[in-house]
Amino acid sequence: MGKIFYMMGKSSSGKDTIFEKIIQKKELELHQIVLYTTRPARANETDGVQYHFVDEARLLELQKAGKVIELRAYQVVGGVWKYFTVDDEQTDLKNKNYLAIGTLVSYEKLRDYYGEEKLVAIYIEVENGERLARALERERRQNQPNYDELCRRFLADNADFSEENLTRAGIKKRFQNKELQKCVEEIAVFISENSR
Repeated sequence: MGKIFYMMGKSSSGKDTIFEKIIQKKELELHQIVLYTTRPARANETDGVQYHFVDEARLLELQKAGKVIELRAYQVVGGVWKYFTVDDEQTDLKNKNYLAIGTLVSYEKLRDYYGEEKLVAIYIEVENGERLARALERERRQNQPNYDELCRRFLADNADFSEENLTRAGIKKRFQNKELQKCVEEIAVFISENSR
């Protein structure tokens, strides 16, 4: 039976970088679940890799077809951005293991959809001061930095990933991203041990 290893953490916790390093470990035999979003792609993002970047019309089509598993909408400085997971037949949980990335809420929705035994949480933590410094550095590299959105996202993550919410979702295992390579190796071992 296959599993979905679901990576999550607050913004700028390093989850995207760790995700890329883990998915490249061929020995883990993981396949990627690519989520969908209506937000614009960042300077370093490619459609179909980090996300499927779609418009509202495509989202509506998927909803009408009953394909949207979970959807989150965020009021940001530039409007409303939506993130969602689609049952687009990219998963074969009878034969394969997958790696996905998202939020605590999306993890819970996928767990409810696929079953608790098929979802494995990978929660990444970074001290808030370090996380804020990383977020600021990443935003400075954007073509049009949006510092208001950075602040909104930082504060929202503190609420979304509160201890109460983590406890409710049953998140017990945590990976500290103080040293990137060490964190990657710990997660790789964890996935290997839980793939059986």
